Amino acid sequence: MRVLVLGAGVVGTTSAWYLARAGHQVTVVDRQPVAGNETSFANGGQISVSHAEPWANPHILPRVLKWLGREDAPLLWRWRADPAQLAWGLRFLAECLPGRTRRNIAAIVAMALYSRGRLQALREELGLQYDHLERGILHIYTDREELSAAIRAARVMRQFGLDRDTVDVDKCLSIEPALAGARHLLVGGDYTRSDESGDANKFTHALAEHAKGAGVDFRFGLTVERIATGGSKIAGVLAQGDGGAELLTADAYVVALGSYSPLLLKPIGVRLPVYPAKGYSATLTLAEGSPAPTVSLTDDERKLVFSRLGNRLRIAGTAEFNGYNLELNPVRCQALIDRTRQLFPRLEIVGEPTLWCGLRPATPSNVPYIGQARYRNLWLNTGHGTLGWTMACGSAASLAEMMSGTRPDPDFPFLRC
Repeated sequence: MRVLVLGAGVVGTTSAWYLARAGHQVTVVDRQPVAGNETSFANGGQISVSHAEPWANPHILPRVLKWLGREDAPLLWRWRADPAQLAWGLRFLAECLPGRTRRNIAAIVAMALYSRGRLQALREELGLQYDHLERGILHIYTDREELSAAIRAARVMRQFGLDRDTVDVDKCLSIEPALAGARHLLVGGDYTRSDESGDANKFTHALAEHAKGAGVDFRFGLTVERIATGGSKIAGVLAQGDGGAELLTADAYVVALGSYSPLLLKPIGVRLPVYPAKGYSATLTLAEGSPAPTVSLTDDERKLVFSRLGNRLRIAGTAEFNGYNLELNPVRCQALIDRTRQLFPRLEIVGEPTLWCGLRPATPSNVPYIGQARYRNLWLNTGHGTLGWTMACGSAASLAEMMSGTRPDPDFPFLRC
């Protein structure tokens, strides 16, 4: 088939790769000048199956109430005159029920485990280099109630095949000695040895080059404006570039536009409860010999992650629900730096931090939409929230299998509508 992929982030680029490997003729359209230039640009860098507990869980509501009024809150909800935000929030509350949380954990773990395996195979096959480390992910806790909740969540994840083990403070410091200066803050942790870290942007660039070599045509600088329908099928996509408007046609279409997917799909009657959750990151250049972590860390209390990317340290996280606003909030940026100094008081850096924010496509359940939409030649690969990098390869491989008429491996609720 001729397949048109909308979006060249990590999800769109991996989709293009696996579709091309399945024998399809693939074109990718993106408004940016290069692949991976928006939400995949400076994320937290974790391949984190251990982050499978969704935001919507029975323990989140007391935390949200505690964070009200705090500009630096890990989860900041800015009320807007936006029906989509209200509808998303109500669905989010429904997903906090214990039974739904368990169901969502099962789906996320299944896809994330499968995806991590596909990433490892792809890295070996292509010799991809993206500052990856295979040293696991250590979740650290500074609140005993948070640790107790995490122990329960880890127990559920182990039932679904994930090696997330609870560890004491001494073990935390043994796993990551750079935390020694924060020993007085820690109450425990959990460690997933099989998790990884790496630069999603470098990975996306590298894979895009291999995809080009495999025949994928990347059309950059084209903004997708609308989808045209004809009966039960998509007839084409109208895009705007420097050369004017173009009507792009194919046999099948894949929407992998992250947070912008629902805006494009709503006019044709496909309504997705995907809402942008703005995340922040700071990238620090490390001085030579600086005692920085080499194991990727998740700070559960502040909802931050720390990943070593070569001579850089990436700090990323939090969620701000503020529509499609992409302004950097200085208070939230400073919170990243302040927490880094608390946990690593001896850290030495060169120059000023590079600050960034991006819009993560969040569903109320944290389970992405992968599969066929109501139009028989329209396919979706979107809504991955904080786990786009973690789930990218598995989502893309599964989508390529479905589009080629075979059943994917993961036990995941793929769309079939």
